[in-house]
Order: sequence, then C-alpha cells, then structure tokens
Amino acid sequence: MDNDRTAFIEIGGNEYALVLTTRATKEIAKRYGGLENLGDKLLKAEDFTLAIDEVVWLLTLLANQGVQVHNLLHPKDTRELLTEEMVELLTSPSDLAKYKGAIMEAMYRGTARHILSEDEAGKNAQAG
Repeated sequence: MDNDRTAFIEIGGNEYALVLTTRATKEIAKRYGGLENLGDKLLKAEDFTLAIDEVVWLLTLLANQGVQVHNLLHPKDTRELLTEEMVELLTSPSDLAKYKGAIMEAMYRGTARHILSEDEAGKNAQAG
C-alpha cells in the first residue's frame, strides 16, 4: 500500500492503515455533504455521544479502506473488517482523541495535491 496516502493506528493490538480512498470520499460526502463539512462536524459536535459516534464511524470507514485495499492486493492473506462495535470495545475515549490526529493526517494525505512549479512543468513538457 502507498504509505504516502496513509496514517497508521493500533486497535486491539493490530496495526491499521487509515486510507482516504475515492470510495471513502463518496461515503463521507453522503453523510456530511462533502469533505469540507467533515471538520466542522467533528470539531463542533456539542453532544459528546454524537461526537464519539462520528469519530468511531470515520475511524472504522478509513481503517476498513486499508483492510479492503490489502485484501484486494493480497487475496490469499485477507484480514477481517472492523465494525463500529469492535472499535468501541477495543478503544478508550483517550484513544479516540489520539486517533483524531491520524484521521486528519489520512484525510490530508488523501487530498494532497502535488503542484509542479513552472520550471518543473517545462522540463516535463514534450518538445514539439
């Protein structure tokens, strides 16, 4: 898996890659109306239970993207998908606070745009 677009966490003694895939982006858009609304939802949730539910949902979604990519690339070494219930049972609230940073890192890495300077773009242009 491309480590340039992942952040890693540990849940229940197992390491999980958090990956913002196109599929995850679609699911986030369905739930929040777009990636741009996600930060507001996570940071401004006034109901503590709702805030935990949102972090658990997002954590499960992004970790499962890593599992699904692994399973696609390694069909003879498949891993079990996480459920929200598993994440709730295998984590503590302090873990979730730490995982928020990893979630944001995965989101940033998944949406990062590499911009070429004019000099680099000129070097890459075909002579014509």
